[in-house]
Amino acid sequence: MITIKKSQSVDWLLPFSRSELRNAMEAMLSAIGHSGKDVEINIVDDATIADLNASFLQCDGPTNILSFPASDDGSTQGIGWLALSMDTLERECLLYGQERAEHALRLIAHGTLHLAGYDHGEEMFALTDVALDAGIATLH
Repeated sequence: MITIKKSQSVDWLLPFSRSELRNAMEAMLSAIGHSGKDVEINIVDDATIADLNASFLQCDGPTNILSFPASDDGSTQGIGWLALSMDTLERECLLYGQERAEHALRLIAHGTLHLAGYDHGEEMFALTDVALDAGIATLH
C-alpha cells in the first residue's frame, strides 16, 4: 500500500493528486521489481526536512528527499518511508528549469531506490530512469 501524508502548508505545491501519485508510485515500484511493497511518502516543507536531516543524518539544512528504510526484522511488507520537501522541489525547478511533476517523480524514484537498497552508481541511475518512465506513463 502506498500511503501519502501531506503537510497543510505545502500540499498545494504537489503537482498531481494523491491518486495520481499513488498510481505513479505503484508503477515505479513494479518497474524496479518491488510490486506490492508498502511505502509511505511524506510531503513536507523545508523546516521539517531540515529537522529530519539533522536528527537522522547529522546534516544541516534542507534537502530535496530523504529515504528511511524499514527495519530488517521483516515485521512489515514495507520497504520504508520518504520525506519530499516541496519547498526545495520548487526552488530546484525554478533554478534548473525543470517541470515539477517530472522532477518530483524523479526524486521519488531516486528515494525509492535507496529504500530498495541501491546506492549511487550506474545501476541506480539507470533504474531511476526506468522507474521515472513508468511513473510518467501513468500521468498521461
